[in-house]
Amino acid sequence: MKRLILGTAGHIDHGKTALIKALTGIDTDRLKEEKERGITIELGFAYLDLPSGTRLGIVDVPGHEKFVKNMVAGSGGIDIVALVVAADEGIMPQTVEHMNILKLLDVPLGVVIITKVDTVDEEMISLVEEELFDFTSGTFLEGAPVVRVSSITGDGIDELISVLDGLLSKVEGRGASGLFRLPVDRVFTMKGFGTVITGTLLSGGVKAGEEITIMPTGKAARIRGIQVHNDSVDEAVAGTRTAINLTGIDRESIKRGDTIISPGTIEPTYMIDAKLSYLSDNAKNLKNRERVRFHLGTSEVIVNVVLMEREEVAPGDEAYVQIRLTEPVVAVPGDRFVIRSLSPVTTVGGGEILNAHPKKHKRFKEDTIEDFEILTRGELDERAVVFLRDTGYIGATAKELEVRMGTSQTKTNKILDKLLGDRRIVVFDKDKGGYLEGETYGRLKGVAIERIGEYHAKNPKEEGISKEELFRKMPWGVGQKLFAKLMDDLAGKDKISAAGERIALSSHKVVLKADEEEIIKGAVDMIRGGGLSPPSTQEMAEALKVTEAEVKKLLTVNARDGKIVRVKENLYFDAGDLDDLKKKLIEYLKEKGEITTQGFKDMTGSTRKYMIPLFEYFDSEKVTIRIGDVRKLRERGGG
Repeated sequence: MKRLILGTAGHIDHGKTALIKALTGIDTDRLKEEKERGITIELGFAYLDLPSGTRLGIVDVPGHEKFVKNMVAGSGGIDIVALVVAADEGIMPQTVEHMNILKLLDVPLGVVIITKVDTVDEEMISLVEEELFDFTSGTFLEGAPVVRVSSITGDGIDELISVLDGLLSKVEGRGASGLFRLPVDRVFTMKGFGTVITGTLLSGGVKAGEEITIMPTGKAARIRGIQVHNDSVDEAVAGTRTAINLTGIDRESIKRGDTIISPGTIEPTYMIDAKLSYLSDNAKNLKNRERVRFHLGTSEVIVNVVLMEREEVAPGDEAYVQIRLTEPVVAVPGDRFVIRSLSPVTTVGGGEILNAHPKKHKRFKEDTIEDFEILTRGELDERAVVFLRDTGYIGATAKELEVRMGTSQTKTNKILDKLLGDRRIVVFDKDKGGYLEGETYGRLKGVAIERIGEYHAKNPKEEGISKEELFRKMPWGVGQKLFAKLMDDLAGKDKISAAGERIALSSHKVVLKADEEEIIKGAVDMIRGGGLSPPSTQEMAEALKVTEAEVKKLLTVNARDGKIVRVKENLYFDAGDLDDLKKKLIEYLKEKGEITTQGFKDMTGSTRKYMIPLFEYFDSEKVTIRIGDVRKLRERGGG
């Protein structure tokens, strides 16, 4: 069954609630105060099964000016609007304000209903129709069906049902794809059941028994039961009026304006980038940092509107803004919002959220405005690049990008595949799917090379900076996985070279004094002269009449060219001798299958002092593997 939402709009006492009762048999005035005053204060809910099989959830919103904030809350997530105008009054102040709100919320579809036609003559009805023709011209309701009805006599009700069914036949149900979000518009306690919340399910789906999170508090609860239009169900999906019975949380821990989500998905935010439309009938300009009431879903928060590229916004203009909130809300890109002035409280504007988790921007920055333009008009892959760039060196997983963009998992993965193919992003954590924007990664390469160069300038006699120290010098946000990829990529491009735990620029040459060159020459000669029984660094230091520390330091520098190899902290071998020994060892193991320490000693003619370090060296080089007291050839060793 396809499920969609209809919302009413119109001035107080124009017959919205009576119309819904005539359509559905359900009286949506549910409060004692509403009954006594004859007006809708809170949101009322009903449903209608259309002839085609579509179940239409109906949200009856209040028409009184004091309760327009409830009208805004009820209009979130609707698929079609019914603009209700009484034949005996025509267009009134709340008709205009409701229409402004509907345009700001970008409601896509609607029908115009003239009520109370039994109370006036044909001439009056025709005048109201002409008035509505002018009123809806240039809006989303231009050309929309106009239906005359009487909720008292029932005239026009069947025609209205037929019109609604025809309009909605081309509208697709939203289904269960996307992130589960349900803004709370009512919270109450039922005897024997406990806490119950209701709302319009905006996206995704939810099942009985699942864990949920209440945002922005972050409190957890479990779903005990679900009702959709008075029917108990196991699962609810987007496009339905949904009541959820929660366990593990009391009624006081949830309030209207909270949002129910799946755990670990959407984080609340104190800052939002948006494109704002400022209504043309406003009496004054909107100034930078002006405080207003911000309505998103069922939440209402006081905010400051920071204008990104101007000091004021004139009536009828649009502007890029950063909205800075006094309380957190749950939002994703594409959500629509409304702003209302503090005093007098009137609707002044609204728009679309572009980025729900932006950085704090400086005003009048060209690159910031360019990002706003891309988020407004760009293709999905271009917007993904902006979102990734905004994460800096932390990057984002595919799931995080899905949340930041408000796109489905399938669509997000397609975007990432395209960007990887175009080399506009890089993946640095294949296990968790960590992605970084390409230009950001390019800048990081430059930073790494600069830091290594700075170290060389301060320490010209050292072979390079330690990996640990270089990691500490990386910008904030760089993690171990990204750092490892960075080192691999720079080494692969021959930008850096690594000797053990030391990193150096490939162009780096250690500048030594003449006496230091002599020490190295003497040490290397002794190593080569010793063959497979070379002197230790201590023995070389004594022979050269210098400290062991100086010999170690200079040999570490010299080992970068690969002509001598450190096998142990105080033991170096000639690279050629080691290579010859490796070949002999491989041939022996291929023939014999294994070798003991004594067999290795016989092969080399050396002592145990050298055998153990050499065995461990070949183990580390993945030539051999120790099994008990013998060594065997690794399958991939020795090539």
